[in-house]
This record gives sequence, structure tokens and C-alpha cells, in this order.
Amino acid sequence: MINEQIRDKEVRLIDYDGKQVGIVPSKEAQKIADDRRLDLVKIAPGAKPPVCKIMDYGKYRFDMAKKEKEAKKKQKVIEIKELRLSPSIDTHDVQVKVKKAIEFLKNGDKVKVSIRFRGREIGHSKSGEAILDDFASQIAEFGVIDKAPKMEARSLVMFLAPKA
Repeated sequence: MINEQIRDKEVRLIDYDGKQVGIVPSKEAQKIADDRRLDLVKIAPGAKPPVCKIMDYGKYRFDMAKKEKEAKKKQKVIEIKELRLSPSIDTHDVQVKVKKAIEFLKNGDKVKVSIRFRGREIGHSKSGEAILDDFASQIAEFGVIDKAPKMEARSLVMFLAPKA
């Protein structure tokens, strides 16, 4: 609540410099704020009497928005990158995928490795598990298994996370 929205009889007033003025009638506090061409802002409505501060409300809102933007900039968004393998993948092709997974893990992203089984390949899901185990052992230096290999419909899926 700011300026005329404050309906309390008395308020505890804090000056623009942060010094406590004391308990004053709200009309007098509003007059002091108007004389300085600033706003009277209620900062602690639950207190007895409510605490109000004299400040430039527009500047305060601008500074708060700026702080929120800075906080958003500093956040690290973790992405999940997906690598798809087939049950009949050759060793060199696995090496290429391992290099790509290491690159993703170094960037701080999680990696989803999936093996898609088509047709009758689903009967050989053990070979897919062996491929994923080999894949995990090759990237062990850069990442750890976040979620172990698990069948989801016709795919065998494993999640890898970067080492902390």
C-alpha cells in the first residue's frame, strides 16, 4: 500500500535515510512524504502500529525488477540432450556417440541415451542393456548414471548426469 491507500490512524515512520522518526499520525507522515516529493510505503502491515517508510516507490520497483533479472541471468538451466542408438550399432559408431555425450556432460547438461527396438529386435533387449552398460563405463570419467537402463514401451532408456 502506498500514499493515500494507507488508512491507519498511526504508523511507525522510517525516514528516507533509514532513521526511525517514531510513531506519527498517518496524515502527518503523508505530509512529510509529500514535502520531500516522495512516497509513503507500508512495508510491515502486520506490525502494531504498521511500519511505513518514505521512499521513491518508482525507483524501488525498478530496482526490484533489476534484481530479479540479475537473478534469472545467474541461473543455470539444465537441458536434457538425447542420443539414440540402435541394437545393432557398431563399436566405432558407439565411440562417436560417446564423444558427443562427453561434450554434453562437460557443458553441464544431462544426457538421455535410448535404444529403439523395431520389430523382432525387442526379443534381444539383453544386447541393448549390454550396449548401455558399455556406454556408461566409457563415460564414467565425466558422468554418472542418473537413472539406470529401463524399458519404456519399445525403447531402453538411461539417463546420465555430469559429475559434480
